[in-house]
Amino acid sequence: MAQEDVFKKLVAHCKEYGFVFQSSEIYDGLSAVYDYAQLGVELKNNIKKYWWDSMVKLHENVVGIDSAIFMHPTIWKASGHVDAFNDPLIDNKDSKKRYRADVLIEDLMAKYEGKMDKEVAKAKKKFGESFDEAQFRETNPRVLANKEKMDAVHTRFVAALDKNDLDELKQIIIDNEIACPISGSKNWTDVRQFNLMFSTDMGSTADGSSKIFLRPETAQGIFVNYLNVQKTGRMKIPFGIAQIGKAFRNEIVARQFIFRMREFEQMELQFFVRPGDEMKWFDKWKETRMSWHKSLGFGEDKYRFHDHDKLAHYANAATDVEFKFPFGFKEVEGIHSRTDFDLKQHQEFSGKKIQYFDPELNKSYTPYVVETSIGVDRMFLQIMSEAYQEEKIEKEDGKVDERVVLRLPLALAPVKLCVMPLTKKDGLPDKAREIISDLKFDFNCQYDEKDSIGKRYRRQDAIGTPFCVTVDHQSLEDNTVTIRHRDTMAQERVEISKLHDIIENEVSMKKLFKQLK
Repeated sequence: MAQEDVFKKLVAHCKEYGFVFQSSEIYDGLSAVYDYAQLGVELKNNIKKYWWDSMVKLHENVVGIDSAIFMHPTIWKASGHVDAFNDPLIDNKDSKKRYRADVLIEDLMAKYEGKMDKEVAKAKKKFGESFDEAQFRETNPRVLANKEKMDAVHTRFVAALDKNDLDELKQIIIDNEIACPISGSKNWTDVRQFNLMFSTDMGSTADGSSKIFLRPETAQGIFVNYLNVQKTGRMKIPFGIAQIGKAFRNEIVARQFIFRMREFEQMELQFFVRPGDEMKWFDKWKETRMSWHKSLGFGEDKYRFHDHDKLAHYANAATDVEFKFPFGFKEVEGIHSRTDFDLKQHQEFSGKKIQYFDPELNKSYTPYVVETSIGVDRMFLQIMSEAYQEEKIEKEDGKVDERVVLRLPLALAPVKLCVMPLTKKDGLPDKAREIISDLKFDFNCQYDEKDSIGKRYRRQDAIGTPFCVTVDHQSLEDNTVTIRHRDTMAQERVEISKLHDIIENEVSMKKLFKQLK
């Protein structure tokens, strides 16, 4: 099945089983805004806990804050967002649809890369274990031809970004005959810049109100609180401040479900270091963050680093952690060396001294900052897209059954176990409720007595529940139950008194944390 079809099924699955709903759906929805449903919010909270604990609990020199969404408007002038937070946009005259010019060009390069990967996949299938991928990529004419085309576009693209040359961005689109995905037309307008910040008014009356912005990132809330945290927490360089919070961007090209939204959530760490030490910490946080992703067990080949073609105005180094979604490798986390730009800007615009006195060096300085920034929503989509699987199962009678299973990392699964009485009578429901009453303080549990046991298993597979516990008549006699494992579908008989330890051993986040570097 094509990856695009799998992705469509995933989006439908998210609605059908209560993970993600279109916002304001009964009013025909609001574009690029989504609501997390009853299971989605549990998975999302588990992702945030996994990130928060790995940052704040596991690092003695990292603390957390929760800054306000509304901030003084001068903050965004100081940070450069008022003048420089723009996207290069282009309109198709026939479809009347608007696109980001840089995304259209990046998609073109991704197509060339996809063609190369397809040639490699065919050759790998043909030659088997004797296949040398590196040699094939260096010698195959079709791979080399596509690489040459991709490199030519990439060279022009980087040069245009560096010079902020909007005319050249349009020319790249024209020269490569990039068509509108909707109409197939190549009738384009000029490229122009569009600021992404939402603005609103604060004040009791129209005349007395002031214009403020919904924050487009959470980082500035950390920077303006840097000195407060440092002094009250008696923090010594190097140290970090972590935050999880909502941000808002008026994305014109919002697409691919929850991958790019107008209202989203970020998990960010700003790590303050001595000037000159930033590249050492940049490399260290690259390693740490990649380890965090890989510990989820999706495979080494699903991740890669992608260095930025153009650095932001505040950075001297930047890379992205990219994950292989059904629609290709895309960014899930950014790691940046932000220099001392932000703190110096806020010092200048506020007129307040924002420096750190280093007792070891016996001098004051403005710290440099290494940032790691990850989107909760993209992380959610990454996990769901990798977990969603359709399986064929051969039964004992030779017939083939099918199941949809979410192979979610056990620690992140929204529901950890479902307790099911085999029948609705003979005291089995009471026994099942008794088990839930004991376990619900430590695990998110469900109770299900409707339909056959097989259908109940399938429902729990579809929402990613790691364990199903079946209470039968034997349970009333010897206090044992059947526990079924989601991934293997294996069943075993265990004592009710041992359920807690069995489940805790498998679903605890400690197992993930112990894999981290």
